[in-house]
Amino acid sequence: MRIRIDAVDLPGLTCSPAARGDNDVVVYENVHVAVQRRDRPAELLDPQPADAASATWTLECTTAPSPTGTGTGAGTGTEVKGPYVQDRLGRRFIYLSWGTVDESGVFSMFRRAKLMIDAIPAEVLAAAARDGLLVGSLGLTDVNGTPLCARVEPPRITWTAETAA
Repeated sequence: MRIRIDAVDLPGLTCSPAARGDNDVVVYENVHVAVQRRDRPAELLDPQPADAASATWTLECTTAPSPTGTGTGAGTGTEVKGPYVQDRLGRRFIYLSWGTVDESGVFSMFRRAKLMIDAIPAEVLAAAARDGLLVGSLGLTDVNGTPLCARVEPPRITWTAETAA
């Protein structure tokens, strides 16, 4: 199975997501977003500039039946694994990492969003495992106008199953 993430509404190349305790505002410039490889924070899939009209990533995964109530959680009965699928305490998710890119191309992460696989409706995940493609569609700007972070679950992300081409 493949997982495709389709993102729109990116926040822009410059953002100020937080203020420090001393009231100094932190400004991040040349912001990019990418999918982070499991257990390798420095290995990123296709970093995209945060001023792009949209961004898309496609991840290769494997699926296998799992007993109801185990695996990805929420009783889905479908186990999802792959190099970009994180697994912490039995809860699977995909990290979108936000960072700045310096003149030499070095990415420095400042926040992440967790796309929660265990929040995908069981019937959608089963259909995607059968048909070959799971699509997650979301906007990447939060209510404050900054890069989306923390846990991302429906309705913030919409998951659909499609037939792989």
